Amino acid sequence: MRRQTRRRPTDARRRITLRTRLTLIYGGMFLAAGVVLLGATYALFQQRLGGEASLTAEGSENATNGAPADEQGSRPPLTDEAAVDEWSNAQTDRLEDAAAASLLTQGSLALLVVGGVAAGFGWLVAGRVLAPLRRVTETARRIAAAPAADRGLHERISLSGPDDEVRDLADAFDVMVERLDRSFDGQRRFVANASHELRTPLTVGRALVEMAMHRTSASADVRRLGEHLLEINTRHERLINGLLLLAGSDREIPERLPVDLADIAAHVATQTEKEARLAGVALREEADEAPTAGDALLLERLVQNLVENGIRHNTGEPGGWVRITSRRLADGRAELEVSNTGPVVPPYEVPALFEPFRRLGQDRVITARGAGLGLSIVRSVARAHDGEATARPREGGGLVVVVTLPACPG
Repeated sequence: MRRQTRRRPTDARRRITLRTRLTLIYGGMFLAAGVVLLGATYALFQQRLGGEASLTAEGSENATNGAPADEQGSRPPLTDEAAVDEWSNAQTDRLEDAAAASLLTQGSLALLVVGGVAAGFGWLVAGRVLAPLRRVTETARRIAAAPAADRGLHERISLSGPDDEVRDLADAFDVMVERLDRSFDGQRRFVANASHELRTPLTVGRALVEMAMHRTSASADVRRLGEHLLEINTRHERLINGLLLLAGSDREIPERLPVDLADIAAHVATQTEKEARLAGVALREEADEAPTAGDALLLERLVQNLVENGIRHNTGEPGGWVRITSRRLADGRAELEVSNTGPVVPPYEVPALFEPFRRLGQDRVITARGAGLGLSIVRSVARAHDGEATARPREGGGLVVVVTLPACPG
């Protein structure tokens, strides 16, 4: 079972962007430096005023034009040196307090204004510095949101600018995407080429076995052996055809035409009716209009795989059934549901059924019931059409597979 990575919540109301954090850091550092500078200026100002106060007191004592007026407008007598000193100190303290208050008030206002301007410039600078990172993020999101068949791995950032850490990140991202693109392309080419190359010897082998079986001199043992060899050959052909279809469905659909899943379901039901009757399985069709757009042949294969799986993996007893249902959802999407009776499927086994060569309770790759590619092809075809295929165990045994496809445009 795959372990899913927990994603952090991305609620815009709680999320603080890196640009905002950098702006707050720049603004906070500027304000802190401004407060320190303002405090140092205030301390030096106080020291300067203290030195000038002593000079003012000496000048007052040597004044020849009479003593200055006191608070009531009267001057103390010139001979009263204590009164002159007291008045001089009071005037000095008043001037110091007024100057200090003015310095703090005007300096704080200037600091706030300059701090706001610095924060604005910090916001602009942070946005310019982080622009390459946003480009990397947007490219990664486009690749992640691309259809599974396309994968979007052809995109590159190709960041230009100064040779710094951000460019190193963009270049490393481009190299990673390029390697992934080559890996997926190589995988698809290998599957397709190997399947094509394997078809030729199987076709030759089938022809030789049939020739040996149909000779007039062929004994009964040779015919029985030929029948077994042809059965094995058929299984191998089914496997190769499945691989080819899987490789072909795992690509982008270049041209999408309007298709009704109800018509495809009815056509597949007619084709598989004989197989269902021989297996003792009742085939039920409840197909309503379900328009979508895509490749009709691939969608027909999708429905056929689901129905054949439902027939082959049934109870094997009278009373078994396979039901095909198609409908159009309220949002316009098309939905196809294929359910069947059968053995009980543990819920934890369901995700593995969509993997290639994985079958419930089977370790062998090729069996009489198939090669284990049916649901893998279903999922690949659905994703190639920007849809999704899900499955769940049916109560009482069997499986319910639901395929949801986009609405038909127009």
